[in-house]
Amino acid sequence: MNEEHSRFLNNIDSPADLKKLSEEDLPAVCRELREFIIDVLSCNPGHFGASLGVVELTVALHYVFNAPKDKIVWDVGHQAYGHKILTGRRDVFHTNRKYKGISGFPNIFESEYDAFGVGHSSTSISAALGMAIAAKKLGRKQQTIAVIGDGALTAGLAFEGINNLASTKADVLIILNDNNMAIDPNVGGFSEYLVDIATSHTYNKIRRDVFKALEKLNLAGERSKDLITKVNNNIKTLFAKQTNVFEGLNIRYFGPVDGHDVNRLVNILSDLKDISGPKVLHIKTKKGKGFEPAEENQTAWHAVGSRFDKQTGKPLEPATDKKSPPKFQDVFGHTIVELAEQNEKIMGITPAMPTGSSLNIMMEKMPDRAFDVGIAEQHAVTFSAGLAISGFLPFCNIYSTFMQRAYDQLIHDVALQKLNVVFCLDRGGLVGADGATHHGVYDLAYMRSVPNMIVCSPLDESELRNMMYTAQLPGMGTWAIRYPRGNGSMTDWRTPFQKIATGKGRKLKDGDELAFLTIGPIGKKVEHAIRNLEEKGYSIAQYDMRFVKPLDEDLLHDVFSKFKKVITVEDGTIVGGMGSAVIEFMADNNYSSKVKRMGVPDRFIEQGTVNQLYHECGFDIEGLVSAAEEMLSKNK
Repeated sequence: MNEEHSRFLNNIDSPADLKKLSEEDLPAVCRELREFIIDVLSCNPGHFGASLGVVELTVALHYVFNAPKDKIVWDVGHQAYGHKILTGRRDVFHTNRKYKGISGFPNIFESEYDAFGVGHSSTSISAALGMAIAAKKLGRKQQTIAVIGDGALTAGLAFEGINNLASTKADVLIILNDNNMAIDPNVGGFSEYLVDIATSHTYNKIRRDVFKALEKLNLAGERSKDLITKVNNNIKTLFAKQTNVFEGLNIRYFGPVDGHDVNRLVNILSDLKDISGPKVLHIKTKKGKGFEPAEENQTAWHAVGSRFDKQTGKPLEPATDKKSPPKFQDVFGHTIVELAEQNEKIMGITPAMPTGSSLNIMMEKMPDRAFDVGIAEQHAVTFSAGLAISGFLPFCNIYSTFMQRAYDQLIHDVALQKLNVVFCLDRGGLVGADGATHHGVYDLAYMRSVPNMIVCSPLDESELRNMMYTAQLPGMGTWAIRYPRGNGSMTDWRTPFQKIATGKGRKLKDGDELAFLTIGPIGKKVEHAIRNLEEKGYSIAQYDMRFVKPLDEDLLHDVFSKFKKVITVEDGTIVGGMGSAVIEFMADNNYSSKVKRMGVPDRFIEQGTVNQLYHECGFDIEGLVSAAEEMLSKNK
């Protein structure tokens, strides 16, 4: 950003610096903040549209409230870039989402201004209520604000928080950032309801006027409360299209207001500070505000994956004519359409990620057989169970990290009833820049402990197609097929379907000295490591397990009968994962081989490129070669 265009922002190192400015300066601060975000993200890609949409809200919040004493809880943490910049992280913002840099989401270990760590949606109201109740118990004077939006109000946890808040008198302000978007457009009745509320300007104005008049009457006690309630309900009947759901729960509702008018927001927030009890401020914003390409294509600009020209929005990455392998998600998207054309029972379900999962391909071709259920993973799983028990065959596509939110439904509603639901877990393994909240590293471990589950991971795109094909054959039960983010390894991936024997792995390469057991696409890195080891004169075998449940016991008997040195490799936690399953088998069958487990260690891994994180965890190619050499050098 040019110096002459950043005369305010360059002098803001904390919210205290922001408060030194006059209200007349705030629109200029917003312009500079928005320009700064665009400047940095054009060179260092990350989440884009959501933070641009809340620039004015961010400035107003930090101008009015006294963070970190007052608690501002950001839901869907990718809204919080402006917040990070105004709270002392401007000069390190260029490290956002980079290895050893700052997190792309609020992180309590990074700043005292980050009141609560967030990465998954819809947690803000529950967390804010807990903070507000705690403050009251401790006798602290504290404002508590939950900023929720970007589709997060479609999740059950948000409704649970609202319902609990309604039964308290806690001083919690919910700011509903209504941009009618999550990553893809919002779906569901509540999204439509918010649009209807926006027509009730007359109701809100008259309600405020009547309340002020009643307050001047100084009516006492319960009589005052009863009168105000009756008058309020009558106003709603006369002027609102429908009863306001928030005020029906005794949560005072204000709005909707223009979320891009920073001075109006400052005035409203200043007034709301003096109103006790639970309340909602409904603001209307535009995702990607201030950057025309992002305003016009909000889904594509939710997050940008490459550098771009900040004037035109056009990507700056060099074009290549080289044919590259497809993304695993696209292989899923095209394959489910092929299968659905052959099997009329197949349905597609995703919780608010149709573009990210590529289920949008099916939604476009078969709109009556593919469903985006909103940010509601628990509902997605039980909805799938309802379809399955009625004779349909749902493919429920959920990012691995978000599947964690529906574990009870997986066990109780699907596996316990032996229902034929196929879970396609996208973004399995270390995902890179999104960091600890989004790595999909626990799925193999927590799913293999569930009865009636078949849990597998393909080595490549052809295997993904064949696993999907096999899972939809009659009598197959509950499947989980786990694959990573990003591109695979096959350019000619559209191979004919073949049935895979359930619970059967395969030998990829023979050898004499040591055996690698792998699951999923990490096996490709192991193949590379084995070539390096062979150049050094070693004889190494590799087995692709394919399934972590059921295990291929025949294959494992062969391995442990031949090899005294075995290395298991998985792009997932080593605690309870595939390596643990192999060691359990070895112990149960009285084998005594030396086994080294390689994968994600028992700690949370932060952000970075996938290769950087593989290196940190020790199972990049260099780490694999080193581990094999160390094991082979012992007791020769």
